[in-house]
Amino acid sequence: MSVVIVGSINQDVVARVDRIPAPGETVLASSLVRTGGGKGANQAVAARRAGGSVVAFVGAVGTDPDGETLRGALVADGIDVSGLSQVDGPSGMALISVDDTAENTIVVVPGANAVASALTPAQRSVVATAQVVLTQLEIPIALVREAAAVRGEHAWHLLNAAPSAPFVTAGSALLPSVDVLIVNEHEALDVAGVDDLETAVAALAPRVRALVVTLGRQGSMIVCGAERVNVPAFAADAVDTTGAGDTFCGMFAATLAASGRAPESVDAALLADAARAGAAAAAIAVTRTGAQDAVPFAAEVAALIERTHA
Repeated sequence: MSVVIVGSINQDVVARVDRIPAPGETVLASSLVRTGGGKGANQAVAARRAGGSVVAFVGAVGTDPDGETLRGALVADGIDVSGLSQVDGPSGMALISVDDTAENTIVVVPGANAVASALTPAQRSVVATAQVVLTQLEIPIALVREAAAVRGEHAWHLLNAAPSAPFVTAGSALLPSVDVLIVNEHEALDVAGVDDLETAVAALAPRVRALVVTLGRQGSMIVCGAERVNVPAFAADAVDTTGAGDTFCGMFAATLAASGRAPESVDAALLADAARAGAAAAAIAVTRTGAQDAVPFAAEVAALIERTHA
């Protein structure tokens, strides 16, 4: 069982503030923390901590000190970094403000994540070994397209279409290569190019094997062929929502890999199990600060699911 994440890796710089500043306003932060981030790397950590799967990360860091720090953090989590290349220049960085209600604003400086226009031969080899390939849109869309093309014949391609802006302008050709499209409500509207969720679901669901729409406190919606399932969220007292969606995606991917099923045999029940595990992991993550630092381990997720069902 193997999960390969092709995506971004960033140095997060997180400021805690009483409230998110309005345009032109200055506020004072109570703390500043540097920690590992990037949608791809966050998802890799979540998949690895889910247990049971070999997890590899494919991406790029720069030649700055942050690059070695970010690489070392993945290695410490037991993630295969043979597909993590180094390119001249700075690593990716995200400037994050988190307020007292757990809301955040994020500015991403892509750095090394935006340099490559194609996978290296070594990276292609890593992707070809995957049972599940998970991608997002903080890297050039050409890399996402290539990763989908070089995966094995019966390997899953999960696309978390976030941030959605690149998909709106250049991503529609990707959909035929996607087995499971994972989006939040805002991203669903962007990708479909409409302003109503039901219309978006009707437009997107027929174009992929399965559609997963995360709805925050309302849980998630699974659409697989004629089947439609709503998976409730887990209650949580959130302190920081940074990386919650990435935690969901990584756990979701690991659950699919653990099933041993191929995408050709997908059904709503399997996806609902994966979404339930992802929702539990995300509920734990939002009670902690940071992105990768907040990702829970498999035993914690299992315990939350057991307590809730009991």
